[in-house]
Amino acid sequence: MASVLIIEDDVRIRQTLSALLADRGHDVESVGAGMAGLEATLSRNRDVVILDLGLPDIDGAELLKMIRAVTSTPVIIATARDDEQEIVRLLDAGADDYVVKPFSARHLDARIRAVLRRGATTDDDKVIELGDLVIDTTSREVSLAGRVVSLSKKEFDLLAYLATRPGTVIGKRELLAEVWRQPYGGADKTVDVHLSWLRKKLGETAAEPRYLHTVRGVGVKLVVP
Repeated sequence: MASVLIIEDDVRIRQTLSALLADRGHDVESVGAGMAGLEATLSRNRDVVILDLGLPDIDGAELLKMIRAVTSTPVIIATARDDEQEIVRLLDAGADDYVVKPFSARHLDARIRAVLRRGATTDDDKVIELGDLVIDTTSREVSLAGRVVSLSKKEFDLLAYLATRPGTVIGKRELLAEVWRQPYGGADKTVDVHLSWLRKKLGETAAEPRYLHTVRGVGVKLVVP
């Protein structure tokens, strides 16, 4: 069972989702406006927030930034907007997943469970050490040879995902699905651009890699230099 907060202005959708998710065993609360949703998010610990973008008092994208500024609670965007650039922008801004209306409660329930599985860690995998590279998945901090490396949310997510499987070549489709939550596919450029930014911050290049090695036509792997 998960504690779920639904921020959705459509009364019918809000009530239907609340009832169906409750039937699936979740503890559900719902609100119809953005600022009420922010207050409800902060009032108690939530396992996941379901956020609509078309809210009456504030755009959901702005609310996402406000939520992300104060909590790491997973946020699933649930909206009728299906523009790919918008999806990528919101995922980069801190959303953990994105579902496009209409969707079933079964589909949303599966996304909730997937997000919660991705967020589950054990004491053994909270800190990943690969040579001079140290990744703390709890504090979301990265250091290289003792120097703090400042990463965006998606840069960290990408590095951490690769670091959980060192030496394994991981395809771009898998990275898009697991890091950008785009199981339907997406633009390889998204991965390429973030890899380029990540390499720069780690002090390497594609031509002279240290940690991040691209295998042409296959994917990318993280190795200890």
